[in-house]
Amino acid sequence: MLGNLLTGFWSWLTKTAPEIRDIGAANGSVLIVPVGSVEQHGSHMPVGTDTILVSEVAALGAERVDDLPVLVAPPIWSGYSPHHLHFGGTLSLSFETALATLEDVVNTGLENGFDAVLLLNGHGGNTSLIGAAVSELGIDNTDVEVTGLTYFALAVSFVDEIRDSEPGGMAHGGEFETSLMLHLHEDLVGDDREAEPWNEPHEHGTNDLVDPGPLSVYRSFEEYSASGAIGEPDLASAEKGAEIFDRLGDELESVLRELSEQNRS
Repeated sequence: MLGNLLTGFWSWLTKTAPEIRDIGAANGSVLIVPVGSVEQHGSHMPVGTDTILVSEVAALGAERVDDLPVLVAPPIWSGYSPHHLHFGGTLSLSFETALATLEDVVNTGLENGFDAVLLLNGHGGNTSLIGAAVSELGIDNTDVEVTGLTYFALAVSFVDEIRDSEPGGMAHGGEFETSLMLHLHEDLVGDDREAEPWNEPHEHGTNDLVDPGPLSVYRSFEEYSASGAIGEPDLASAEKGAEIFDRLGDELESVLRELSEQNRS
């Protein structure tokens, strides 16, 4: 199934340079840059989960707006994940290197004439990175609208209609991510779904993947989980994943249409 990555996700890589310039020069053009990570997701999910899922969501969004000049760049596959290093399998950039990488990729992508860019994030640990990149890139590109979004935040409005877990069940490698992977790449999901319940002692800290809470707290991930996963992956299903994915597509389509409309001259 991953053999479709080049044609299904990474539309930039399959275009010629003139084709890319033509899309960028079109009125209301939008460049989507997926930003993922390579980090452990417990014993049942691959280390590329975040990069795979954000790339799939980006491709779905672009497909939903195929009447607009929207192009998906290759994903930035390594993010900011030092808190996962204890478990092995993680490839992390320093914050400074990750920010510089984002800036370089986006600045060179914008050389093709795009009117707007969306940094589409797929990893909670990248949230502050995306915020910093939006500000820095916006300062340097005053003629382009620079935006950032963490894709699973789009699920806040509907996920309670789908989930079976209580708050905390859709944490790292939990019901949410496992359901999406079962829908999209079931062959990559294992049966050993050991995970710990979410246990954040601060009332205003993170409660869930879709409920980050207002209080930022740093802990190395092994303080939260002995298995590397948190939540209730046993409640995941491909059916839930299909519904979550479809409705994420609805939300991202709305974002992209508005972004394109707002940047037409």
